Amino acid sequence: MHPEHLLDGLDDRQREAAEALHGPVCILAGAGTGKTRAITHRIAYGVATGAYDPARVMALTFTTKAAGEMRSRLAALGAGAVQTRTFHSAALSQLSYFWPRTLGTPTPELIRAKVPLIADAAAQLGERFDTATLRDLAGDIEWRKSRALTVEQYAAQAGERALAERLGVDRVVDLHGAYERIKDDRRQMDFEDVLLATAGMIAREPDVAQWVREQYRHFTVDEYQDASPAQTNLLELWLGRRVDVCVVGDPNQTIYSFAGADRASLSRFQSDHPGTRVVQLVRNYRSQSRVLDAANALTHGSDRAPLEATHPAGEPVRLEEAETDAAEGARIAERIRELLARGAAPADIAVLVRFHAQGAPIVQAVRAEGIGIVTEGSAPFFELQVVRKLILAFRAAPAEDRPLFQQVVDLARDAGWSSNPPPGRGEEREQWDAVQSIVNMAEEAGEGTTLAAFAQSLTQMAEAEQQPRVDAVTLATLHAAKGLEWKHVVIAGLSEGILPISYATSEAAVAEERRLFYVGVTRARTSLTLTRSLSSGGSPRKASRFLAPLQDALEPVPKRAVRR
Repeated sequence: MHPEHLLDGLDDRQREAAEALHGPVCILAGAGTGKTRAITHRIAYGVATGAYDPARVMALTFTTKAAGEMRSRLAALGAGAVQTRTFHSAALSQLSYFWPRTLGTPTPELIRAKVPLIADAAAQLGERFDTATLRDLAGDIEWRKSRALTVEQYAAQAGERALAERLGVDRVVDLHGAYERIKDDRRQMDFEDVLLATAGMIAREPDVAQWVREQYRHFTVDEYQDASPAQTNLLELWLGRRVDVCVVGDPNQTIYSFAGADRASLSRFQSDHPGTRVVQLVRNYRSQSRVLDAANALTHGSDRAPLEATHPAGEPVRLEEAETDAAEGARIAERIRELLARGAAPADIAVLVRFHAQGAPIVQAVRAEGIGIVTEGSAPFFELQVVRKLILAFRAAPAEDRPLFQQVVDLARDAGWSSNPPPGRGEEREQWDAVQSIVNMAEEAGEGTTLAAFAQSLTQMAEAEQQPRVDAVTLATLHAAKGLEWKHVVIAGLSEGILPISYATSEAAVAEERRLFYVGVTRARTSLTLTRSLSSGGSPRKASRFLAPLQDALEPVPKRAVRR
């Protein structure tokens, strides 16, 4: 592909970003502005023009799924040799290589969960906690280490942490210390240690630093607003004194402060790297203009330019109110039924909630309508037993000179599937939906695809954490929805105590809740519906303060009797 063709189809701001091949570069990309397109074309353009050696380019992001998507896009643009990794996978690869060569001992064992170790640490101190508190302690340890704080440094500011306030500062600090001692005694490390140990090794070992910096010359970091101090410190060590780095992010989508993310990382990058070229992407290609009116109202007064619509105005943003949580669930089910009657597919619709417990009455009401609904972030598709068994059957089947679709249907029937879905909802229907998704993929596969190749493609999807499209409505938390989009979005629970959540008491915490709501609003392409219940357990609920700036963009829906 001729290098200039890689710039075709980019808007003027995206093209500016793609042509800024040498850093430092900071791309401030609003929701739906095509940031992934801009940065993948930038990397591919650098490779095609000879400015970059693809083997010396590192593209970094924060989830395996996002890395897989970026890798696929780069391969399609002729830059498949570029290393596309998460921070943790890149660091773990380097640590596994250099630890035994530098220290002469095996790399410590990586633990997958902190809770069992924390329970042992508590027992060592004569303490015992329930599972919820152990998980809170795990989150607190993750926050400390993501902020690159030692136990001693944490102790100096633990009084500001909600968990330390609840359990006592000395008690929590002692638990942090005991956790670290037991982990070290067992020669184990957690995910945060991977970043900290890699950074420490590069900082202390000149030979390691030289190798890493010669191997990777150009860095691109997506979703930089989610970067923690541990990650930004490691990035600076990878760079050394070089400046060929491009960071991409949106401060209005910083929603992981509880896990150590630092909203100031984007502005600090610019001050830490004098001469940074800043490119702002503001043209939104996702949402109709009335949805953007709501999004812009939420960020009014920030230092970011408002999003610019490229789609005409559609239907107004709706606000639906119901008396109780159960009635709210029923109203949401009615709204979904209306959308389906107008021709929407179930997979085009998402219901977003602040926390999982909100979902129960919604799922019940939607399923009562005979509509399928799946939870984003529940058991991954490829971990479902029925899916794993079917892929094993594909691998074991002898080669046949028959169309792929016929072979897949026969093996699915052998596993108990039928072309007619079971009545009602529940586990049986969810398993049927999963197998049906595989059957659909087989039907859409290219002519001549063998069963072995199809099984391999499914395995690659599982490794990249790519989920196949299931024809059902999605229920997701606002956090889980980040990076996704749907034609029609319903956001439930627009009441004080839910959004913002009750424990968001500081100004910073409420600001993060507002950004979380903004993330939810900007997931919608065609329609956005907001819902709330007026009471809970007989007590009235106040409307969320986040509705106030949206009044000009909202169309209240008259109260109506819930269909039974």
